[in-house]
Amino acid sequence: MAMPTLKRDWTVEDLLDLPDDGNRYEVLDGELLVTPAPSLDHQRAVFALGRLLNDYLAINRLGEMLISPADVTFSPRRLVQPDVFVIPFGDMGRKASRFVDVGRLLLAVEILSPSTARADRVKKRRVYREEGVPEYWIVDLDARTIERSTPADERVEVLADSIDWLPGGATSPLRIDIGAYFSGALD
Repeated sequence: MAMPTLKRDWTVEDLLDLPDDGNRYEVLDGELLVTPAPSLDHQRAVFALGRLLNDYLAINRLGEMLISPADVTFSPRRLVQPDVFVIPFGDMGRKASRFVDVGRLLLAVEILSPSTARADRVKKRRVYREEGVPEYWIVDLDARTIERSTPADERVEVLADSIDWLPGGATSPLRIDIGAYFSGALD
């Protein structure tokens, strides 16, 4: 269950002292979140979305798609591990060796699970908005929808048919047929 542990002000540096026990640790504004290993359906959804994004990025050469576990550190009190995310290429179109080398995300995606729903929908949405991540998606496996948030609009767009992603510098969008995505990932 994703729940805060002891009451204290956690930092990214504090995470270095935690055991490598198979859990995912994140710090959101000083609060430690602990998440157990994901389900098989969760991992299938990550992989299917990752393939779609990776194929699109291979053609458009805008950045690279990565999956968790991977630390994305925004500040000493903000470290997240998005399930799927896209970073721009570093200097001169090269792949970066550390997140700090690019310092920003083009897209962050969380695959919803019962233990992470509140953190994903409330805390992480706020953090991604404040950090200027152009798009944040929440993939709801039960509802078979994708929720899209942007820094420019506090409202959440819930999509069931298709979603288009047009990152800066792209000439054409990635269009995902949401029904086909869920059928391929889960059925």
